[in-house]
Amino acid sequence: MSTDDFERGERGERGERGEKEGGRPRRKRISPLADPTVVIDYKNPALLKHFLTDRGKVVPARISSISAAQQRQIAKAIKRARILALIPYTVQ
Repeated sequence: MSTDDFERGERGERGERGEKEGGRPRRKRISPLADPTVVIDYKNPALLKHFLTDRGKVVPARISSISAAQQRQIAKAIKRARILALIPYTVQ
């Protein structure tokens, strides 16, 4: 083992559970779908924009903290809204 291995510890630069040393834990992102009255629909572009990145990509479910079924509904609604030009395919 080199001297760098001793400085970082046996597990490298990350801690026991994979966190970066000295960092603070990530805040859980609150989903706009937490309210049970919200309906996922392609006609609501304001809701769908919460699930798009600034480049126009669909945000993964692990980041948006929604279920797999909701993620499928969101993806389908975004695709339909793009076809009807309610939201853009790409950002210029």
